[in-house]
Formats: sequence, C-alpha cells, structure tokens
Amino acid sequence: MSDAILAALGALFEGVRFLFTHGGPNVIMIAVACAMFWLAIAKGVEPLLLLPIAFGCLLVNLPLSEVMAQGGVLKTLYDFGIGNELFPLLIFVGIGSMTDFSPLLANPKLLLFGAAGQLGIFITLLLALALGFSKEEAVSVAAIGACDGPTVIFVSNMFAGMGKIPTAMVGALAVAAYSYMALVPVIQPPIMRLLTTRKERAVKMPSPKGKVSRAALIAFPIIVTAITGIIAPQGLPLMGMIMLGNFMKVSGVVPRLANASENEIANVATLFLGLAIGGTMAGPQFLTRETLMVFGLGLVAIIIDTVGGLLLGKIWYLLSGGKVNPLVGAAGISAYPMAARLVQNEGQRWNKHNYLLMHAMGANTGGQIGSVMAAAIMLSLLKGLGVI
Repeated sequence: MSDAILAALGALFEGVRFLFTHGGPNVIMIAVACAMFWLAIAKGVEPLLLLPIAFGCLLVNLPLSEVMAQGGVLKTLYDFGIGNELFPLLIFVGIGSMTDFSPLLANPKLLLFGAAGQLGIFITLLLALALGFSKEEAVSVAAIGACDGPTVIFVSNMFAGMGKIPTAMVGALAVAAYSYMALVPVIQPPIMRLLTTRKERAVKMPSPKGKVSRAALIAFPIIVTAITGIIAPQGLPLMGMIMLGNFMKVSGVVPRLANASENEIANVATLFLGLAIGGTMAGPQFLTRETLMVFGLGLVAIIIDTVGGLLLGKIWYLLSGGKVNPLVGAAGISAYPMAARLVQNEGQRWNKHNYLLMHAMGANTGGQIGSVMAAAIMLSLLKGLGVI
C-alpha cells in the first residue's frame, strides 16, 4: 500500500475520531447547515445569502478543517471583506440602486412610519443591557430590529474588529437577522390582525397624487447623506453607500455603474459575505447561551417594530377621521419590498377594492432610511461616550 493511501486513511481515521470524541458541537452545526440548505432550496428562504452561509458553516465544521485558520480561504474572505466592513457596504450600494424613493417623496409624512418602525431597536437595546450584555453586544443585538442584514453585519463586525464582542457572535447575529427577514410574512400578519379592527383594516386610501420631479429624486440622496453626516457621522458609511447607489440610479447618466451595483457587485459581495459569515459558525464557539438569547431578542425586536408602526397607524387613523389605514404602519420596517407587499395583501383580504401598495412602499422606504439612521445614531452615541 502506497504512502499516499496510508496518509489518506490516517487522515480519515483522525477525522472520524475527532467527530466522535470532540466534535459534538460541530456535528450539531453540520445539521444546522443542512437545515439551512433545506430552507434555502426547498422553501426559498433568503437563498441568495442563506445558501452560502450554510456552505461556509459546513466547511468550518468538517473534521480537521482549516478554512478559518490563518491563510484559510474563509479566513481570507473574512479579513478582506468583513473585517473592514467592505462587503456589507458594497451590498448597500446595490440596495440603494434597487430602491425607489418616489412613493416616500410623494407623501413625506410616511417617513414617520419609518421612524415608528424602529421602536424595536431601542426597546431591544434596553432589554439586552438588562440581561447582562455589554453595551457593544447590546447595540449589535438591537440592530436586528433594523430588519436589515447588512446593517447588523456592519455594526457587529465593527465591534468584533475592536475585540469588543466575540467574532462568533457576528455569525449568530447575521443568521438571526436574515432568518427574521425571511420570516416577516409569518410574524407580521397575526400582529396586524391582533392590533387592528376589521373596520380599520378595510379602510380604502386614495392613490397618491402628484408626480415627483427628477430634481427632487436627485436632490434627495444628497440631502439625506448630508443630514446623516451632521447628525450621526458614525453611520455615514452605511447611509452614504445606500444613497450613492440610489443617486447613480436617479441621475440617469451612469446606467452601467447602477446596473453593475445592482447586479454583479451586489451578487459577488453577497456570495463572499455569506461564505465568510458561515465561517464564523464553528460549533464550539457558536453554540452558547448568548446565541440563543440573540435569537430570542431578535424576534422581540421585529415584533416591537411591527407594533410601533401599527400603533402610529391607529393614532393617525383617529386623527384623520378614519382616512388612514393603520396597516400601512406595519411596512415601516426595512424588509423592502416584502413588508409593503404584505400590507397590500392584508388590506385586500378585508376590502377587495383596497390598494395600499404605494402608501406601503412609501412607509417601507422610510423604514430603510429609519433603520440605517437608528444604527447611525447608536454608533454616534457610543462614539460620543468614548466607547468606540
């Protein structure tokens, strides 16, 4: 028998021995990876990111794997694009180029729903602090309430790079954020029905009137970027990238750059980001009590976000004399355009002639701005307190 075959058999034996003697957590995480494969492939749950995350999780948990060792492929990707927040920011450029702010600009008051839809971030921040999380960990967990995966990854990895939170926590936060984004169609409808009456859900709102000028569409990303730089400069990379993508789109003079941002750049960044995040999900570091608490608090954040938007919607319904459908408030989160479609579907369920989509899209894009601004404010406050 050749030395090469003997070496291969020896490596196989060591791998099997490792699994049976020390690899319990790794086996569990391999099972988790398989579950994510099933969700992405069979159920279509956020496949663009869940599939590469699951594959990275599988790679890092295989016996004797060195993919996250210094020089390993996933470690290289992590250092190149996650360690310096590059991949999330590139994805934000793509998100900006895909976003249409026209419904929001046609009715700027809908931005209030985007603000109310961030209530879960700040309530979850207080809960996380009360449960013993450090300030940096609490902010990272609360960011799940943004219902925006790149925001969560950007914030948490910033603290991981400073050594303020464990690197493994970045993976848990990312998986929780994208899982709850995918579960918005399951989480939101029961809350909508619980907090609104049949009469409120059936309110028919007229279609938005007026056309947004090209000048307004071009000025909007510049103004929002400038305001963010003044109010919450620590969040300027987040807001700046999403507004850059939108600015390239509405300017109309760089269609190749806008298309590349929306397609090739966003797709490559998503692939590499998913693999690198999956690489942080090694069993012994990932399976902790804190991970379970992260998932629990993330769910609380999304629920409170929805409640905040609906409560503002009910107040607006009363102040308008019953002319505003409170369901629109549920779209004030950053799950774009999923939350807006949910509002449209729920409204038509109770009134076949109800068309809430454009109003909900305005609230939904307001939620995108609100979520990034909320994260920016938290980071700037920590900067002001000397924490970062």
